[in-house]
Amino acid sequence: MSTNGQCTFALFFGNRGMFPASLQATAREEVSATIEKLGHKTIMLDADATRNGAVETPQEGEVYARFLKENEGKFDGVILSLPNFGDENGAVAALQDADVPILIQAYPDELDKMAPETRRDAFCGKFSIMDVFCQNEMDFTALKPHTVHPNSARFADNIDYFGRMCRVVAGLRRMTLGAIGARTTAFKTVRIDELALQRHGITMETMDLSEVISRVRSMDMASDAAKAKKDRLSSYTNWNGVPDQAFENIVRLGVVLDEIIDELKLDAFAIRCWIELQKELGISPCILLSEMNDRGESGACEVDIGSAVSMYALSRASGTVSTCLDWNNNYGEDDDKCILFHCGPVPQSLMREKGHISDHAILKNVVGAGCAYGCNEGRIASMPFTFGNMLTVDGELRFYLGEGQFSDDPVPDDFFGCAGVAEVDGLQDALQTIGYEGHRHHVAVTRGHVIEPVFEAFNKYLGYDVTPV
Repeated sequence: MSTNGQCTFALFFGNRGMFPASLQATAREEVSATIEKLGHKTIMLDADATRNGAVETPQEGEVYARFLKENEGKFDGVILSLPNFGDENGAVAALQDADVPILIQAYPDELDKMAPETRRDAFCGKFSIMDVFCQNEMDFTALKPHTVHPNSARFADNIDYFGRMCRVVAGLRRMTLGAIGARTTAFKTVRIDELALQRHGITMETMDLSEVISRVRSMDMASDAAKAKKDRLSSYTNWNGVPDQAFENIVRLGVVLDEIIDELKLDAFAIRCWIELQKELGISPCILLSEMNDRGESGACEVDIGSAVSMYALSRASGTVSTCLDWNNNYGEDDDKCILFHCGPVPQSLMREKGHISDHAILKNVVGAGCAYGCNEGRIASMPFTFGNMLTVDGELRFYLGEGQFSDDPVPDDFFGCAGVAEVDGLQDALQTIGYEGHRHHVAVTRGHVIEPVFEAFNKYLGYDVTPV
């Protein structure tokens, strides 16, 4: 299954006897070699399991279906390759219970090889496969161009797209999510329906913050885990002026959060970040979220479960880190720009330079100065980004998705936290849509433009309600 951007694909080769079956052996070599060269793994039915190592008849389709069943859980998607026209009936028998995304790829004909013994007609055969899959209500993916050779750059682009989509589908179909602490009473904006999540394969585990604080206080600072965490955090950001006790408590909390993630096998989490941690431990967890997000542990603040799910999905698609930000400020009178901000959970790899730890400039008005160290302040780097978020409505998961660019525009020096100027075409319309649909003030963000594979994964294969903005 997919790890670190790598996917495993089950390869299917379609055949139709009146077309040249001699093309099948070459296709098996070309498709598998190209995909593995692109950094993925493949599994194939043995070449002697069917005629020509391909599937034509429903009986051969059943052989392939048994092959998939025997390898269940070992592949993220199926690539249905058509070296010639292919047979739709065999394909349906083979793949109707595949339960993973299916990419249909058809070989192109060559204009100097159009005689009956060399002509492929996969251009036409692809329509037949798509037609009968639709009749059988089977989900599939077909990308441009309609026919594409495995040795081409456009095929590589298609595999990149398909891999991103498969990672999202595989990740969210069986996801374990952590809520660390109860939702803050004031933040009804982040309320979530656990049963709606479960209906879509997302299990939510919870842990009371009192248990976390108790474990922090009893943790052994002489342990190997504490020493490693201390070393990691010391070099991760700038701690000048931070009291030793605050740093030690942040180290303790970091170890405990790592333990909880391991114990509960969490794919993502959201934590209650105020004001108990400030009152009881004198710290804010922002820097820990930054560091955890930087190594791929998707974590949101303010117990925003919807943002945690969105961060995880976007990270699966981009193959890199994600973060949770606030839709926070207008940027002068520029309708297509705004300031996205949070106190400090932004991964260092998304920042212009190493951050610095501060006392929480807003919360210290409530808990007192010196009781909220942990904000990792800085500025977000210039980059393209994909954004989105989720809420639950009437038992369903509802997302929005969009794309933008973090610019080099300056944020005022006295602006607290970690912020960047985001530019989104049609931003005002996007904000209207987000607001009228009842989405929260947070937004999940990842590097790069990956909205298309995420949208298809959500809409087609996962059954979510998705609105592009």
